[in-house]
Amino acid sequence: MSHLVAPSLLAANFLNLQKEVEMVNNSLADWFHVDVMDGHFVPNISFGFSIIKQIKSIAQKPLDVHLMIENVDNYISEFKKAGADHLTVHYENCTHLHRTVQTIKEHQMKPGVVINPHTPVELLGDIVSDVDIVLLMSVNPGFGGQQFIENTYQRVQRLKNLLVQKNSNALIQVDGGVDTQNASRLVESGVDILVAGSTVFKAHNPSETIEKLKNA
Repeated sequence: MSHLVAPSLLAANFLNLQKEVEMVNNSLADWFHVDVMDGHFVPNISFGFSIIKQIKSIAQKPLDVHLMIENVDNYISEFKKAGADHLTVHYENCTHLHRTVQTIKEHQMKPGVVINPHTPVELLGDIVSDVDIVLLMSVNPGFGGQQFIENTYQRVQRLKNLLVQKNSNALIQVDGGVDTQNASRLVESGVDILVAGSTVFKAHNPSETIEKLKNA
């Protein structure tokens, strides 16, 4: 399977959100990445249910929703209603992670687990066989446009080894500071899904940038 590209709408122009969504629809991108932040787990606030529903109404590709919120379990059904196809939750923020993952599955969404840059990859050993996506943050979560953390390559390789060891088919996703300069090395390291926000939406030609990431 060739790697996937998921433009992060956090970096989109909110005054022209429909235009941005249509651009992604017409590009080589595979998914929409939607960051949800509540101002508690991370120091920022982003999309609510109404915005996600509006995105879903015109999106022609899956919505990959990354939750950076507290009390995740209280909102799983609401994200399903809003249109999430994949729901990714933080290891650091789920007291009963296995139960949360099972609940996501019960709502017919693909579950994912995400870890912050300095959470050891090895802590995921007991959950990787139960999820479809493992997301490694390559910046500290909360804001777009941050600088890529270089030890991410080694983390990807360690995660790849863990997935093989656990006989897991989970896809490896990386989010944060991904650009046309580091995309190829990330893919070579074992990344299956590149999430890119500022690199895409701040580009002179976003569709062309998506194509470059897709061909990395």
